[in-house]
Amino acid sequence: MKNLRDSIEKDHREVLKYRAAGFVEDLLPILDGFHMALSIETTSQEMKNFLTGFEFIYRNMVSVLEAEGVNEVFPKVGDAFDPSVMSALETKYDEGEPNKVLKVNAKGYKLHDRLIRPAIVVVSTNKKDEEKEENNNEASKMDA
Repeated sequence: MKNLRDSIEKDHREVLKYRAAGFVEDLLPILDGFHMALSIETTSQEMKNFLTGFEFIYRNMVSVLEAEGVNEVFPKVGDAFDPSVMSALETKYDEGEPNKVLKVNAKGYKLHDRLIRPAIVVVSTNKKDEEKEENNNEASKMDA
């Protein structure tokens, strides 16, 4: 009986801890919209005033989500690609080190220790596009 009770209590704690997962997933497009709006550079004073208001609302929303245990996963350009919290949308040839973040398309989000959405990134590779095409052609020849 004690093991059953402990198991039920553990399950109940897990449910309470991750209860906001669905709600957070529904908010992600809104957070992405705020992020896009705030990344716009403008010279118009009127638009700057609007963006100041948007930034205030965005910060308040993020602080409420952080209080619930939501954290942003926002890699920086040049960071090493981490498949546990990032998803590679595309790879591009770069003369530097391979597997480095070249561009961040969307932030990722975690609820406590659980990944809600990975960060969407473009990753560097040291293989040129011609090499990739040759490998694809060779693979298609083998399939035929």
